[in-house]
Parts: sequence; C-alpha cells; structure tokens
Amino acid sequence: MPLFKMVLQIAVLVMIWAIFGAVAISWLRMFRVRVPYSHPLVRAIEGAADIMLRPIRQHLPAAGGGFDFSPVVAIMILYILRAIIGRL
Repeated sequence: MPLFKMVLQIAVLVMIWAIFGAVAISWLRMFRVRVPYSHPLVRAIEGAADIMLRPIRQHLPAAGGGFDFSPVVAIMILYILRAIIGRL
C-alpha cells in the first residue's frame, strides 16, 4: 500500500473517531456529566469533528426534538470516501 494512500486512510479513520468522540461528549453533557470545555483533549476532539460537521449542519436542518443528524451524514460520507481511497 502506498504511503499516501495509507496516510489518507488513517486521516479518514481519525476523523470518524473524532466525530464519535464529539457525539459522546455531547451526550455526557446532556446527562449533566461535567466535561470541561477548556480541556485540551476535549477542544481537540470537538475542533476536529467540527471541521466536518459545521458545513453539514449549515445545509441540513435539525430534526424534530432537536436531534442532529449531521454526525450520521458525516460518518456516511467518510465511509464512502474510505471505500474510494481503498480502491485507488
């Protein structure tokens, strides 16, 4: 596997895990668990996920009850991208 292809695969995987981490952090906050906004790890996870989620949120309205489908759409896009990279 060429180095460039492997780096792209790892970058996509890191982005997927960052989105899962941001979702977990938001759920913890929803259940009133204290997750500090200023912690460097929390800021890194939310910042990385926000790179992908912000443009999707601008085009995708929130569903009833305030449910945010943007992480689902982002992960689907990333898995499609991962499959395309795998076929190169």
